[in-house]
Amino acid sequence: MKITVAGEKKEVADGITVAALIEQEKVETPQYVTVSVNEEFLESGTFESTVLKEGDEVEFLYFMGGGR
Repeated sequence: MKITVAGEKKEVADGITVAALIEQEKVETPQYVTVSVNEEFLESGTFESTVLKEGDEVEFLYFMGGGR
């Protein structure tokens, strides 16, 4: 099936979970990534059970601290 990952169209296996996609995409520091699917943020505890569907748009976001 086709989904969009970080703005890029990709072909992935039917029934892929968010957790499997994180692994497949070799996301750096997956323990710190925030994931949105179709502009809705997911709780990190749901990555294993959230199954992606045809046409979904997935973004991996990292929140950085810093400043003074």
